[in-house]
Amino acid sequence: MTAPKASTTKSKTQPLTRSSHRSAPRDQTPHQATPKRSAPIDPKTYAQAYPPLSPALEALVREIIARIADKWTMLVLDILAEHGTVRFTHLGKLVGDISQKMLTQTLRQMESDGLVTRTVHPVIPPHVDYRLTDLGYSLGEAFCGVWIWAEKHSEAIAQSRATFRQQSQKPIQP
Repeated sequence: MTAPKASTTKSKTQPLTRSSHRSAPRDQTPHQATPKRSAPIDPKTYAQAYPPLSPALEALVREIIARIADKWTMLVLDILAEHGTVRFTHLGKLVGDISQKMLTQTLRQMESDGLVTRTVHPVIPPHVDYRLTDLGYSLGEAFCGVWIWAEKHSEAIAQSRATFRQQSQKPIQP
């Protein structure tokens, strides 16, 4: 993947994607903006800083997380952010190992949520393009931190997984 320039605002020519953080200034790492915590947050302090959501907002957040946490939505979001407007068949190739039915379902759900725009060109054979909406770009910006976190902690995660596998293979002592 190419590394587009980092941007704090959405841009259709330079979208913020998981690789955007690589263009941070040389004297600063992309992770310096996040202060390191030395101790866990006290639950009372957390509750004061983040009051409970209204039931309607809580339901919406849970619904959005369920939809975007599937296997395909974030991949489609990332590809559209990097490539702009993409034809249906090319999008399927870029995502890889996705059935036409699953790609259609994913794109329809994203369209109904306002994340993508579908354009059907009146030609034979049909030509259908998809592109992110402003709402889709903003969701991509919100989840860019997940990719940055994964990249930053990939070695620690791999080490933890290896340690877990080694420990789980040992017989349990009674």
